[in-house]
Amino acid sequence: MTPSPSKFTTFIHEFWLFGLKQAYACVFGGFLLLVMLFTRYWYPIESLHRYDFIFIAAIVFQLALLLFKLESLKEAAIILLFHIVATVMELFKTSDAIQSWYYPEEFIFGIGNVPLFTGFMYSAVGSYLARVSRIFDFRYTHYPKKTYTLILVTAVYINFFSHHYIIDMRWVILMATVVLFYKTHIHFKVIKTHRSMPLLLGWFLVAVFIWFAENIATFANIWIYPNQTNGWEMVSLAKLSSWYLLMLLSFVMVTVVQGIKAHKPIVIQRKARVTE
Repeated sequence: MTPSPSKFTTFIHEFWLFGLKQAYACVFGGFLLLVMLFTRYWYPIESLHRYDFIFIAAIVFQLALLLFKLESLKEAAIILLFHIVATVMELFKTSDAIQSWYYPEEFIFGIGNVPLFTGFMYSAVGSYLARVSRIFDFRYTHYPKKTYTLILVTAVYINFFSHHYIIDMRWVILMATVVLFYKTHIHFKVIKTHRSMPLLLGWFLVAVFIWFAENIATFANIWIYPNQTNGWEMVSLAKLSSWYLLMLLSFVMVTVVQGIKAHKPIVIQRKARVTE
């Protein structure tokens, strides 16, 4: 008789697979970060601007994912949607009137002050959410009505623009998010069994991960905040609230395309014991 694996061994195995699947889900974003870091220290192509190279590399990598069926057409559509939404926001944030951040290097492929590769940075978030949802078979309990979530993320997107002119509503929106989603749990399957965690916590963990990626990108001179003009320094932790709101916006956009699957617990029915 083969001995059953211990709980610790099972945990380590499942945790390892969880990490591998997460890495696969992050493949597009990971590729972009590697290209950014690599070209930061070594970029010998004088006839092509670095930003334009990153843009072309992102397109080629995206096509390769589709060619080798590592990404579905639906996931590619989500990436395109993110690219459009993000480029509009980038044009506003980098305008001469706002200047929340800027891109210090030259480029040809761009609109206004925005190089076109920037849309792929936001698309990487959408790509991750779309792929991780499929890989882990995401399901939900107590998920709010779609109408409410659409109203909430519309407010998030508007606030990204309006807070430059009127009061910043992010903390009101964050409170509304807690009220709307505090009961919601996300259920994910690593091997066979669905595990669960509060959706609000899941968004926060991803927002922290994006914050780390943002530090890498600014260190690689991809974009610069005003306080980094005279030398790189870590991005403020205050940016976590912005990334949390972006995560909320991104998540709902993905669910609009992919839909929401309800989690239905398996109920084991036991036969009644019959006594004679």
